[in-house]
Amino acid sequence: MELRQLRYFLSVVEHGSMGKAALELGVVTSALSQQISRLESELSTRLLQRTSSGVVPTDAGLAFWRQAQLALRHVDDAALAARAARLSGHVSVGMAPSTASVLGVAFMQAMRARYPDVRLHIVESLSGHLASMLSARQIDLAVLFREEPAQRWSVMPLLEERLFVIGANELSGMPGGASVRVSQLGKLPLILPSGTHGLRSLLSMAFKRAKYEPNVVAEVDGLALLMDFVRSGLGATIQPGAALARPENAALASVRVAETYATRPNLIASVSDDELSPAGLAARVVLADVGRQLVREGRWPGARLRAASDFTKSEDPLTAR
Repeated sequence: MELRQLRYFLSVVEHGSMGKAALELGVVTSALSQQISRLESELSTRLLQRTSSGVVPTDAGLAFWRQAQLALRHVDDAALAARAARLSGHVSVGMAPSTASVLGVAFMQAMRARYPDVRLHIVESLSGHLASMLSARQIDLAVLFREEPAQRWSVMPLLEERLFVIGANELSGMPGGASVRVSQLGKLPLILPSGTHGLRSLLSMAFKRAKYEPNVVAEVDGLALLMDFVRSGLGATIQPGAALARPENAALASVRVAETYATRPNLIASVSDDELSPAGLAARVVLADVGRQLVREGRWPGARLRAASDFTKSEDPLTAR
């Protein structure tokens, strides 16, 4: 198997056409088709299915595509490292919006200081989307809020976040004091993520345990827009303390949710160690170091560090590897 065959195959899948891929690669279509056929013969399986509108990967082709992406990325990183004679390459890291608001800049600064030749690709998205991207090898590592037991990931417990009721000081019904129980929120208007959001699932379980029926006045899945509504006094929200990290939210009132089960674990998940590039391994170490430093310095509101042994089945459905 040759590296050029992998590059040819990835290009064909990307374009969905032999002709378009050949044009981009600067080869004739017949030569490209011949190399793909040789690759399929070597693997003894059909990778591409020809259709009237082009080509699409088979199930085997899709599985091969994911691993081929990873293999070529490692080859490119190895070439960069050899030329630079020090750690280089690139790594893609996923963070949910609330996580990025407190961890993103600090992580980028630490990576630039320690590994200036490593190029970062930061993906900000919902945790569920990041898990799907990690499974498809589209990103190298991510901060997630739950583990997928069926996945061959390397998982490192990082911290646990307490939840807060957050709202404008003048909002009617906004609780006072240091903490409040869910059952004491009464008719407080709440702006929450929708049911597909992991945080909403956690809150729904908390509401059910407290036998509390929330007064949800709006559902917003984007954290920035949700917090815009909260600052405007349209309602309160329940979020981890990281939602308060941005300067524009500093003036909002926040009251800790008293229930001990109303917490959100943070895990650093990555592709398996044997698949993770040297740049990815370095980024994972830096990500953990920066997260722990932010907690120790009190710069991650409501967070406390967790050890792997702390994640037990009695507390949480997550299992650490």
